[in-house]
Amino acid sequence: MQKIFLFLKTYGPSVLRYAMPAVILWFSIQQFFHTSQWTAYVPDSATAMTGLSATALVYFNAVFELVFGLMLVFGWQTRIAALLLGLHLLDIMYVVGYGEIGVRDFGLAIATLVVFMNGPDPLCVQQPDISLSTPSAQPMQSQQQYVQPRRLVQ
Repeated sequence: MQKIFLFLKTYGPSVLRYAMPAVILWFSIQQFFHTSQWTAYVPDSATAMTGLSATALVYFNAVFELVFGLMLVFGWQTRIAALLLGLHLLDIMYVVGYGEIGVRDFGLAIATLVVFMNGPDPLCVQQPDISLSTPSAQPMQSQQQYVQPRRLVQ
């Protein structure tokens, strides 16, 4: 049973790291192929600030999600990609407001931010720095500097 729990603990972050880009990449592909259905979600303030059409902003969003979603799939710059996607999802949640879509996006944003908190996992292209994530196998005595006790001089 302990082996199963160790397996789950080791590869659980990888499962989440693969699940989140699956959702994000699905939305990205939908935005490329069905752009006109997504322009309604672009706020008027975004088109006014940028001077771009809603269609252009949907394409920019689709490219953003495609690039950073693929970065998460491969585990390259995992923390950066997950942080940007998590903040992006929080922004989308704010724009769509409270409701079933906003609550869904809140859950997706939190899950993506958990990927950010976990950082690289064992299946990432960029492997985690093992010295920071797990204790060294060396005995404690070799890790500490031996300090001679001070002798009191009388």
